[in-house]
Amino acid sequence: QVQLVESGGGLVQAGGSLRLSCAASGRTATYDVMGWFRQAPGKEREFVAATRWIGEPTPYLDSVKGRFTMSKDNAKKTVYLQMNNLKPEDTAVYYCAANNGLLSTSSSSYKYWGQGTQVTVSS
Repeated sequence: QVQLVESGGGLVQAGGSLRLSCAASGRTATYDVMGWFRQAPGKEREFVAATRWIGEPTPYLDSVKGRFTMSKDNAKKTVYLQMNNLKPEDTAVYYCAANNGLLSTSSSSYKYWGQGTQVTVSS
């Protein structure tokens, strides 16, 4: 079992910044891929970014490239999503997820999910 707890969401004006955190606990050694996804009202969940605890470049959703940065602290088993220059279209519930094997952009590949944290960007 892997437990994921997100934090850091909130309300911010367009152009502002937020940093999301996701702390992993449990059998984290068996799940080496961590991903961020988001889901806006009425829309499907979409991939934002993912990384391995060790190695591999981080792929990003095209619309967030240059604005969002995913990072990790292996010792704390925590991943972060720094979100800068936020836009109203970034408004969504953001989820952290864990996977083993391929560094996938598909939500169906991820077995464990956090509870989600709301990000709201006002115009």
